[in-house]
Amino acid sequence: MEVQAKLAMNSILVQDDTDSFRDLFTTYYPFVVRQIMRIVKEQQTAEDIAQDVFLSFYHTDRTAIENIPAWLSRASIYAAYNHLRSEKRRQNRHENEAADKEMVIRSSEDAWLEKEAIEGVREVLAKLDERERTLLVMKYSGFPYVELAKATGTEVGSVGTLLSRAKSKFRKLYDSLRGDEG
Repeated sequence: MEVQAKLAMNSILVQDDTDSFRDLFTTYYPFVVRQIMRIVKEQQTAEDIAQDVFLSFYHTDRTAIENIPAWLSRASIYAAYNHLRSEKRRQNRHENEAADKEMVIRSSEDAWLEKEAIEGVREVLAKLDERERTLLVMKYSGFPYVELAKATGTEVGSVGTLLSRAKSKFRKLYDSLRGDEG
């Protein structure tokens, strides 16, 4: 008999608890959705987050909450910001994966063509004299004209002319190597 009385009391308490939650939900749901909408700007997303907030609220001891609207407001703001952070991390992961795929997918033909081009440049550089090779390599490595003049033992004023001649000679040799006589 006592067991049945306890079960009956529990069912009454659960029913009261469910009814009070239902009342709180219908009262504060629009408020919580508006709070979240200020942050996420999408109605459907705000409603989904609001459901999560109320699920958390349902599992919380409501007798320990002094101010329910303040608790719901703070929980909804935290949930909205957590959602934004999560979306940002997801977007960054997606972009990084796309960049990784782009870098990884390189055809063997592209690799072969790049290797051929590098070998061609090296072959032409080997045909140039030491000063022309030094000027070209240093110039395209980012060195200023003063450094080029020091390395080749020439005047700074003549570096431009020597560099122009070296470029022309390189271009002619490279075109002849590729068979682009023209």
